[in-house]
Amino acid sequence: MRKNSIGISFALSILLMFVSLGCMAQIKADIQTDREMTGEPIFSHALYYNGMVEYEGEMIPSFTYSDVYVFNKLIFKNAKQAKKYYNIANNIKKVYPIACEIQRTVNRTIAHLDSLPTKKEKDAYLKKAEKELKAEYYPRLKKLTFSQGKLLIKLIDRQCEMTGYQLIRQYMGRFKAGFYNAFASLFGASLKKEYDAEDEDKLTERAILLIESGQM
Repeated sequence: MRKNSIGISFALSILLMFVSLGCMAQIKADIQTDREMTGEPIFSHALYYNGMVEYEGEMIPSFTYSDVYVFNKLIFKNAKQAKKYYNIANNIKKVYPIACEIQRTVNRTIAHLDSLPTKKEKDAYLKKAEKELKAEYYPRLKKLTFSQGKLLIKLIDRQCEMTGYQLIRQYMGRFKAGFYNAFASLFGASLKKEYDAEDEDKLTERAILLIESGQM
């Protein structure tokens, strides 16, 4: 009976040791860890001057701060899980500015396209725009890793509210959209991939909000 008791005590001690090691291995996503894993923020926290306003009988300057986000702290079970999240964050820092540029370019292109009166002028403008876009972005895009390229496709959908496939199809035709999507599929990507902030891309959205507000 005593031997069994010793055996049970030993087994419990080993179990408790592993549990305690598991707790020690947990990593929390806080400001300090964010900075250590992703470096300094690429955006600053914005402050906007609104002019002078009356307050209690006096004129005082009014300012508006950009949004600040407060999330429940992420607690990772191990270093591997933490590394996965921070890899996403670092990739966002790399490609999010490009997605924002593309958004502005798309908006300008669509606005100018809508101002042209004839199909011939629209086609000529699109041909010129496509050539300029390739010259500007191809050298930058070919430097992206596979993961960064797939993330950029999703972020374009987030920023433009249209997938890359929809953008190409709407403004350059079904054939080109199909061709570019088939080309992307050779690398395991899809221009039809949609951004899902509520489920699949929930952690990505969290990182984006912290990054664009200058908090990470």
